[in-house]
Amino acid sequence: MSAREEILARMRRALDGAGPAPEAPREYRRALDADTDVVELLIDRLVDYKAYVHHGIESIAGALGEAKRVIVPADLPAEWRVGDAAFIEDEDLSTAELDTADAVLTGCAAAVAVSGTIMLDAGAAQGRRAITLVPDHHVVVVRHDQIVGHLAEALPRLDQTSPQTWISGPSATSDIELQRVEGVHGPRRLDVVILPD
Repeated sequence: MSAREEILARMRRALDGAGPAPEAPREYRRALDADTDVVELLIDRLVDYKAYVHHGIESIAGALGEAKRVIVPADLPAEWRVGDAAFIEDEDLSTAELDTADAVLTGCAAAVAVSGTIMLDAGAAQGRRAITLVPDHHVVVVRHDQIVGHLAEALPRLDQTSPQTWISGPSATSDIELQRVEGVHGPRRLDVVILPD
């Protein structure tokens, strides 16, 4: 008996006498309870995903760390450009030019607390998709009013006609042996700066 046949035989034995699967209701939660602090929940999820969380505009310089060359969208607010880094506006920089940057600084369209997901749709202060995927360090600014509880609340905030990037922590994947590899599909380091309204 092959390994495949053995596994299938075990599954059949386990399912014998189990009966039909119970009906599962399809009423999904679309909002959190009123007393849930979405900001704290988002922070909890981000930390769990190994992202670094900072608070306030003044913390942007700390989030950028020792970065010398930082790519920014042309419409990034001037007050977010803090620190000693050279802020280089993206004017269709090549992939090679993006790859030489130490970091990228952007805003976002929305953030989902329950999943710890930050969403970009190439809107205001976000730039084009490439600038958030090529540099090895992404610093993203999230305002309190952009944080929602569930995905259903975030989707209407996104431009459905633009390319979107959904970020849940630094880029990481695992191979079949569950060896975690970071930076395969985007930045290895994610810093999130949360701004009050």
